[in-house]
Amino acid sequence: MKNILVTGGAGFIGSNFIHYMLAKHSGYSVINFDKLTYAGNLENLSAVKGVQRYRFVKGDICRKDEVLAAMRTYAVDTVVHFAAESHVDRSILGPAVFVETNVMGTNVLLDASREADIERFLHVSTDEVYGSLGATGYFTEQTPLHPNSPYSASKASSDLLVLAYQHTFGFPGVVTRCSNNYGPYQFPEKLIPLMIANALNDRPLPVYGDGLNVRDWLYVEDHCSALDTVLHRGAVGEVYNIGGHNEWKNIDIVKTVLKELGKPESLITFVKDRPGHDRRYAIDASRLQNELGWTPAHRFEEGIRKTVRWYLENRPWWERIISGEYTKYYDQQYSQR
Repeated sequence: MKNILVTGGAGFIGSNFIHYMLAKHSGYSVINFDKLTYAGNLENLSAVKGVQRYRFVKGDICRKDEVLAAMRTYAVDTVVHFAAESHVDRSILGPAVFVETNVMGTNVLLDASREADIERFLHVSTDEVYGSLGATGYFTEQTPLHPNSPYSASKASSDLLVLAYQHTFGFPGVVTRCSNNYGPYQFPEKLIPLMIANALNDRPLPVYGDGLNVRDWLYVEDHCSALDTVLHRGAVGEVYNIGGHNEWKNIDIVKTVLKELGKPESLITFVKDRPGHDRRYAIDASRLQNELGWTPAHRFEEGIRKTVRWYLENRPWWERIISGEYTKYYDQQYSQR
């Protein structure tokens, strides 16, 4: 492993992963391959812009010629695939782009990787492919797939493509499925940064339904360390769940953010729930822990404080994002609820 192509590296988790890998592995070069859609932001990587082992290539995973050109130019031997349309709410407003990017784009990337004789392909997916849990139990790697949104259906499809390529062609693919991430550089349409930004601007904090939907939260740096572990020690053709065993109701997350910021709970506004909103996710990551020796390093109380502090210290970053096109999306999503 020497030259790693990271698709979607200008996004939230992708940019954190690039920072992590460059800091940890001095012998690796990282090529950030990103189309720079609305959620891709090269400001996330300004700190490594001049690093010789880092390169940025603007490209579309749906264009095989662009993918192969990057792979051949930089002698890529490893792919870590983050690039995806990733927001459930947007998949409800317009599912087609999720199928195009997440399914067709992954298929193109797989074909290009085979042609370039890639040695390792890590496909980064989501626990949402499993559907919704009841009040008890956990998602394991054997849990049947039951995606309930256009987003999760497109990710489940891409997971199955990777695993089918491994089975059919002997392709060196591995799949990870992670719980909800939080931390620096997250686009403010997602729950935690949305609540931080609105609270700092004394705007209403829109909470879907009764706010009792449950998610398992993982600090993004811990996700990156898990991906690094799977990349080096995971078995080809296998699926690994990544989670923090850290369940929180949405309303309690919102109240925690308000407490950290010293803002009143009167800012909370309950809005009409989104269609098909899964009630609970919870990950069993014991396989990753027992077989590969990974455990998360951050307690939630520490991670959320670090996250809130980052958004306080980087206000210009997110203020630029929540103007313009984002404002139109926000009004479309919440003004009629």
